[in-house]
Amino acid sequence: MMQQHGRPAMRPALELARPAIRHLTVGPAVPVHGALLAPSAVRHARHAHEAGCIVCRSLVFRLRLALAKYLDIGEDMNVPDDFTQNEMVTGMWWRHLVAGGVAGAVSRTCTAPLDRLKVYLQVHGTKSTSIKTCLQSMLHEGGFWSLWRGNGINVLKIAPESAIKFMAYEQAKCVIRGTQARELTIYERFCAGSLAGGVSQTIIYPLEVMKTRLALRKTGQYKSIVDAARKIYLHEGPKSFYRGYVPNLLGIIPYAGIDLAVYETLKNSYLRKHSSNESPSVFLLLACGTISSTTGQVCSYPLALVRTRLQAQVITAQPGGTIAAHPSTMTSLIREIFRNEGVSGLYRGLTPNFMKVAPAVAISYATYERCRETLGVNMT
Repeated sequence: MMQQHGRPAMRPALELARPAIRHLTVGPAVPVHGALLAPSAVRHARHAHEAGCIVCRSLVFRLRLALAKYLDIGEDMNVPDDFTQNEMVTGMWWRHLVAGGVAGAVSRTCTAPLDRLKVYLQVHGTKSTSIKTCLQSMLHEGGFWSLWRGNGINVLKIAPESAIKFMAYEQAKCVIRGTQARELTIYERFCAGSLAGGVSQTIIYPLEVMKTRLALRKTGQYKSIVDAARKIYLHEGPKSFYRGYVPNLLGIIPYAGIDLAVYETLKNSYLRKHSSNESPSVFLLLACGTISSTTGQVCSYPLALVRTRLQAQVITAQPGGTIAAHPSTMTSLIREIFRNEGVSGLYRGLTPNFMKVAPAVAISYATYERCRETLGVNMT
């Protein structure tokens, strides 16, 4: 009886949510949490008559989480995704993680030359160094295939980083939420995401150092990833695998915070100018996600540059101590860059970093869709 009485009251709310639900289920293929998101959308719609446009806001927010899966632009510092209870029980969550990992691997491989160009400019770039001369130098030294140096380990670290971040994020949410069954606020998600990012970066950071060293290596310097790890350990000691760790950890906070803040600003601006029953297109959400992620990267880029330069420094261990040819701390390196190159020196390599955003997002999106279909994550 209660269900029958409730239907007339729910009808306006369901009509309000129908365009958004249709967009999720039969509209353009979006890597949302499969068909399991539609019941969640309906649940939100049932309360729309009490909270106005909360349906549209919630759907946009959930789409934002889904879009983060294929916004792989080489720097995985985004706040992790939230999965529903049904997805956790049915095992859909691991399919999304696998599809996202494959999409990231393909995307990073296709844009690896731009990524290596960015790293090269960050470490060896000067005021007189242009992208053209840098590219010519790399091609002259190692040939065409040298443009993919460091890509193997960059792809290899996707799986452990995603798995560790996912587990850490779930644990952090449990601690923050406590015994209350509720959704996390944006500030709580920021704290949980930053903590998860810090944990995952701490564990896989040696792979980050290896990626930088392999990307900058000369022809014949290392035979393989294992050979590179062995030589770095023997000649520089175990501490070298954590060079640049502090600026890398500090960069997570502004990146994740600004990413969330910019997206919320863009989302709220859209909702103020459009009716509550108008669902935004996937391309609009994709553009907002790209803008917010790129803004976060720009603001944290100086820390990323300092991290890369510290990772690239070769400090030889000696019986009486260590020998460093360059400043070996974060603050001393920032002072040197600012003194010799000015503020622009903290943004070396930013142009190729921007150049790879559009192709990286497009390739990730297309790959995710194909993997989603292969793994049987239906949208209907």
